[in-house]
Amino acid sequence: MTNFSRRDIIKGLATLPVIGAVAYGVYRRQKRYRELNRNLMEDIQVQLPDELPAVKGDRLRIGIIGTGSRGRYLLKALGYVQPESLDRWQVSAREDPFYREYLQNFLEQEDLNVEVTAVCDIFDANARKGMLASSNPDRTGTGGKSGKEPVRYKTYKELCSASDVDAVIIATPDHWHVPMALEAARNGKHVYCEKPLSWTVAETYEIRNVIRESGVVFQLGHQGRQTDSYQVARSLIRQNVLGKVTLIEVCTNRNDPNGAWVYEIPKEAGPGNIDWNQFIGPAPWHEFSLERFFRWRCWWDYSTGLSGDLFTHEFDAMNQILDLGIPHSAVASGGIYFFKDGRTVPDVLNMSFEYPDRDLTLLYSATLASEKNRGKVIMGHDGYMDLSETLVINADPQSTRYREKMDQGLIEPNKPIYSYVPGKDKVDAVTSATEKYFAGRGLLYTYRGGKEVDTSHLHLKEWLNCIRRGNGARPSCHIDAAFEEAMTAHMGTIAYKEGRRVYWDSGRESIE
Repeated sequence: MTNFSRRDIIKGLATLPVIGAVAYGVYRRQKRYRELNRNLMEDIQVQLPDELPAVKGDRLRIGIIGTGSRGRYLLKALGYVQPESLDRWQVSAREDPFYREYLQNFLEQEDLNVEVTAVCDIFDANARKGMLASSNPDRTGTGGKSGKEPVRYKTYKELCSASDVDAVIIATPDHWHVPMALEAARNGKHVYCEKPLSWTVAETYEIRNVIRESGVVFQLGHQGRQTDSYQVARSLIRQNVLGKVTLIEVCTNRNDPNGAWVYEIPKEAGPGNIDWNQFIGPAPWHEFSLERFFRWRCWWDYSTGLSGDLFTHEFDAMNQILDLGIPHSAVASGGIYFFKDGRTVPDVLNMSFEYPDRDLTLLYSATLASEKNRGKVIMGHDGYMDLSETLVINADPQSTRYREKMDQGLIEPNKPIYSYVPGKDKVDAVTSATEKYFAGRGLLYTYRGGKEVDTSHLHLKEWLNCIRRGNGARPSCHIDAAFEEAMTAHMGTIAYKEGRRVYWDSGRESIE
């Protein structure tokens, strides 16, 4: 086909009276849009994400608190996976191209020059899985050579005070995030903490103060900070491609038990291998419950619900792109409409956040009982941006900026005038329903130099680079960004629970 000229193609199409005319029209429109795209973007500098430099410096010793599913995923992002898991991937890769790519991506993942020296989990089976992964630095299956096993600590305080730990990763239920981060920071350990930042409003102030005073490097686990389409979106909006932005819609849609936090309960789990008292910690007392232990996100006693668990991903993306900060006010509604399983957090939630100083509203809606695909939409006077792992800008029919080109027929209203597809147009190399969900939202993989890269790997790498750099270096989701995330989510939760509009007093830094 590459030997055919433009004239040959047109002559061939012309031999088909009707189809040829239609196809030629399509050809002309596509050519016009390509030319238009170039013309529109001539004065726009699309800023692609920079490559993070290779990790340099001393080997860092990592302690991880919580080696359940998310904790083990973070270990994978560091380069550590259980030998048995690699065996399964290798078997699947022989028949399944997606697993083949999944395995290849992991094996080619950059060595971050870290050693996992300490593990803490209050469920014995998870602790053991974390230890097996952490002692597999060569990324081999069960036939490979094992490395040194990390020390298993029974309490997070012991791990945080260990002399052979430089930095701590926290991947625990929400109600433990701040107590553990405080303990780590007060012991001079750098902190990577899964989102959300905090479980209560009060502790949000304390963790911010302690992180600032301690000087440790803090990174909140919003790996979307590494998604390249978000970074491209930021560069475009800063150049006013959309015109004045007044409305943003973000959402969460899921429709399966796993997506609604009804996780499988391991058959071997029971009071004999779970430290229930440690799990409860600052939460209200409740008798031992496997459902509460493994499906803790369903209860306010340990969770921040849809607002803290899933909305925070969407907010952090918009905060990254638009520098929103904490909203002036919030209202919320919703309820437990589908999963009548004893949970206390809603499975349908709607929230509206107002930014009067920006003439802007941020809307969030979520359901755990429908998988209707909805992305992020940023609406401006001149255009609107659909954003997920890809980015598309459409012209608004009433645009001022693009009016002349619409009058000339160069732009069709509500049709794409710019698109950005990072790397390649598939994100299929995933192994679970949860991973499929995050892949589709640009939160699992991104691309650097055309190569698929795990966003959590990049987010951890950024944190490690800042630790090695020193001199006050801060990663992208530092404690101040984390504070904005936490207070925004808490405003939504309070508005839902109390059925009222809540306000942020920026002078007093308080929720009213």
